[in-house]
Amino acid sequence: MSMIPEELLTTFGARKIKLNKDEFLFAKDTEAHFYYQVSMGTVKMVNYNYDGQEFILGMFKAGQSFGEPPLFGHFPYPANAVAVEDCEICKLPKDNFFRLLEANFDIHRKFNYELSNRLRYKGMILSEVSSYPPEHRILTLVNYLKAMMPNQNLFTVPYTRQQLADMTGLRVETVIRTIKKMEQEGKIKLKSHKIVV
Repeated sequence: MSMIPEELLTTFGARKIKLNKDEFLFAKDTEAHFYYQVSMGTVKMVNYNYDGQEFILGMFKAGQSFGEPPLFGHFPYPANAVAVEDCEICKLPKDNFFRLLEANFDIHRKFNYELSNRLRYKGMILSEVSSYPPEHRILTLVNYLKAMMPNQNLFTVPYTRQQLADMTGLRVETVIRTIKKMEQEGKIKLKSHKIVV
């Protein structure tokens, strides 16, 4: 289900733009002027350390929006938005976005729910990255992702080993080694190289 139906976005003046894989939509510390929602593809919100290593703050797929806190809080983007694959994005001017929310309280309430869950996720990840060993970090992330997809007995993690490393602050080699160990211990299953829980 989309955060905001695309027909409604269009009614309020949204237009679609295309991004190629690895193309930046916006950069960290730039001013926020638009609401963005993925129509097709995947976008990541990411920061880079002094060595150029990525830390992924979030991955957003079709129907999901991203980058809204700066719209509400009137501060620059805290991260970069980069296309993980070729994408199509709905882009709505900030003022039109607020008019849409004023006219659609149910959508405004969905935003409160979504933003609250993102804060919960960021708090959890911050705690994990700062104080827990690799296995705990990976399991916590996997269990969180599964909880976001209710009514699924088996959940397949849709991310690569590199993406999991970038989301947990680990090196990819550590993620690969830890996942193999967890599979041997029966804590996870692997199917076509993807984690299944």
